[in-house]
Amino acid sequence: MTQGGDANPGRPAIEDQLATGIELTAVELAAVAAQAIDAKQGSEVVILDMGDLLGIVDVFVIASGTSKRQVRTMIEEVNLRLGRCGRKPLRTEGLDTGEWVLADYGDLVVHVFQTGSRDFYALDRLWGDAPRLGWAPDSPD
Repeated sequence: MTQGGDANPGRPAIEDQLATGIELTAVELAAVAAQAIDAKQGSEVVILDMGDLLGIVDVFVIASGTSKRQVRTMIEEVNLRLGRCGRKPLRTEGLDTGEWVLADYGDLVVHVFQTGSRDFYALDRLWGDAPRLGWAPDSPD
């Protein structure tokens, strides 16, 4: 699990922004997605700032799961939590096999792999020049 500082220092907490109708940035949405994945025991969760490398997306979230069922559960939790933020995926691919599921939110793309597929496609290495952004897991209830 990767942790770091506040995704957007100087802005109100995500819950406060949602309550007041402030739209979340792609980086803040990525932190919500990372927390959702972490809540479902996802591993190796990273957030990559793609803004300077790709003109079509601002942020990638990349994570691993151990089975098709876990990968599906993680994506469902991401969709649920981002839905609460007013966002729905433009498209989702790979649910049928569960090896690599991609949820495209426009400015944010969430990639959830089974471990072997993540090693094979090596997005972390392919986009190794992208800065890694910090995020904090949910606090226990």
